[in-house]
Amino acid sequence: MKKLIIACFVITTFISCDSKKTTTSQMSQEDLEIAKKVENLISQMTLDEKIAELTQDAPANDRLGIPFMKFGEGLHGLWYDGVTVYPQAIACGSTWDPELIKKMAEQTALEARALNITHCYSPNLDVISGDPRYGRVEESYGEDPYLVSRMGVAFIQGMQGMGDERLDENHIITTAKHFIGYPENRRGINGGFSDMSERRLREIYLPPFEAAVKEAKVACIMPGHQDFNGVPCHMNNWLLNDVLRGELGFDGFLVSDNNDVGRLQTMHFIPETRTEAAILGLKAGVDMDLVLGKHLPLYTYHSTILKDTLEKNPDLVKYVDQSAARILTAKYKLGLFGSKLKEAKTDTVVSTKEHQEYAYEMAKKAIVLLKNDNNLLPLNLDKIKSLAVIGPNAHEERPAKGTYSLLGGYSGLPPYYVSVLDGLKNKVEGKIKINYAQGCQLMNNSKEGFSDAVAAAKKSDAVVLVVGGSRRTGGEGVDRDDLDLYGVQNELVEAINKTGKPVIVVLINGRPLSINYIAQNIPSILETWYLGMRSGDAIADAIFGDVNPGGKLTVSFPRSVGQIPVTYLERPDFIGTGKGQYGFSDKSPLFPFGYGLSYTTFEYGSPKLESATINVDGTTSISVDVTNTGNFIGDEVVQMYVRDDYASVGRYLKMLKGFERITLKPGGTKTVTFNLGFNELNVLNQDMKKVVEPGTFTISVGTSSLEKDLHTAILTVK
Repeated sequence: MKKLIIACFVITTFISCDSKKTTTSQMSQEDLEIAKKVENLISQMTLDEKIAELTQDAPANDRLGIPFMKFGEGLHGLWYDGVTVYPQAIACGSTWDPELIKKMAEQTALEARALNITHCYSPNLDVISGDPRYGRVEESYGEDPYLVSRMGVAFIQGMQGMGDERLDENHIITTAKHFIGYPENRRGINGGFSDMSERRLREIYLPPFEAAVKEAKVACIMPGHQDFNGVPCHMNNWLLNDVLRGELGFDGFLVSDNNDVGRLQTMHFIPETRTEAAILGLKAGVDMDLVLGKHLPLYTYHSTILKDTLEKNPDLVKYVDQSAARILTAKYKLGLFGSKLKEAKTDTVVSTKEHQEYAYEMAKKAIVLLKNDNNLLPLNLDKIKSLAVIGPNAHEERPAKGTYSLLGGYSGLPPYYVSVLDGLKNKVEGKIKINYAQGCQLMNNSKEGFSDAVAAAKKSDAVVLVVGGSRRTGGEGVDRDDLDLYGVQNELVEAINKTGKPVIVVLINGRPLSINYIAQNIPSILETWYLGMRSGDAIADAIFGDVNPGGKLTVSFPRSVGQIPVTYLERPDFIGTGKGQYGFSDKSPLFPFGYGLSYTTFEYGSPKLESATINVDGTTSISVDVTNTGNFIGDEVVQMYVRDDYASVGRYLKMLKGFERITLKPGGTKTVTFNLGFNELNVLNQDMKKVVEPGTFTISVGTSSLEKDLHTAILTVK
């Protein structure tokens, strides 16, 4: 009977014993062979050995030859010393170029393998719900489910590999997180409870995970810390078994977020004992217990917690067998059995020149030009003699330990970091004088440095003013109830602006900020987010025109905290009558989703449908000509939004369903074409089923989510 139970778990790819989703006829020969090996191993393992396998860094089992699987973080490069640090995820999103993210992930996997890391807790597939008070905005690709899906799939395919390369010696396991709806809480607080309708779950938060499972074949998923509609994610059978494993067909393993199985007792107060918490996690299918620091009192999947209960209730052992089998399967697929670990010291430098140059290329493509009155940018190196570089984020010395605060969360320590000050000095090569003054520090309210900053501005032809935030003002666990510039930064901006000098504000930050004074008074603004180890080089290129900024925002900027949530994803309301406005302020975002300017200009032709009428099961396409009408070579991100004009349920005014980043020389024209079919036109009906309903659809193509930036065509579906 025991062997029958084990075989049930193994041969069905460990979805569940009663699942009919996977059959042996659907499994490859390799998977069948691995399943037999895992079955054989499980039959030989003692209960203690099985339980030991269920932790994030279970030691090698020498008796049975079971290898160690080393974990790490890899959101934008590894969280280690001596690695390449690429632009933070929010900056990656601003490139609107999935292929860039895919190659970054491929390179990160190579560096991981050099450090014996084979399991990575990335990417973050959380869709930001319009609340930038939440500190982890920087870890996401943005506020739109389609965009997050495309970026997430690219990351997973790059890091895990696809086809014959999947999980080979050059690739590793990725962990998509956090399943699910993690940013959806009412206070913008990390780990706050999520209450939402099933419709919102399926329309906004589920699509990136569905794409990760079905397209990218993600091997691991991490549940969220939070209570989801009253049931914590780490014990939520409906989410983890019915939806994730059942509907989506996920066949990998689940790893807990840090201490979260134990938190069923200590944070959610559901089970009274740690043993009960462990059983709830195992029954829900949480296979691996992540306890950073290996602090024994925090473990749940441990023999001291589980063994007595399992011996008294042998029916529960099947859940341990199930989880152990899933983890062993992953180790086999990674090729860890029989392999010898390479020598890898903690101070090993795995970052290569090639990877550093690629981080630089990515950084250049992530920069977003928010404002450029009178074409102040780019600066002409031949027409200025001096440049003031001012602000708390203009420079950062190499830290004695830890990492740079201007790289964002989950950052390793690169071999070097180029600040804005460094980058500008490198760019001008002594041809113009650089006058540097910090002006103020980020984390205090002292104005002692204002006088030096004003003096530096007055004796310069132009000013680069670098402000924003850092890992100390944002990131995991650093949520805010105020989105203005931290400390006295805004007062510094005002003081420098009063000098009358041309001012370029460079924002280095991890979340949208309510920068109203800057937006109204400063002629040129660059949003750079955290651009990685080559930040200053990329920013200097943009300031002097060697790079034409082509990034676009993937999150909306609020005018104030009172405007939150602010997102382009809105349903119909009273806006058209005036009753849907705030009484004394503008309801529109300060800067909207999809927005970004250029040093050149682009002209869109009228979009043309291949067929203006199709059947509900039909397909067509829409094309638009885009022309560079300016004087600079430049990148444009062409965006397509879809609206079902009259449907059986309420829906968003428009949703992004396609995008393409293109490069055009002055005078150049390119035709961009998007497909239109079930994936782009479906709506979630009242029965929570995806259907295409007959009627008209407004298809909008343009340069941002703003109505004035879009050109429309009407598609009829019969």
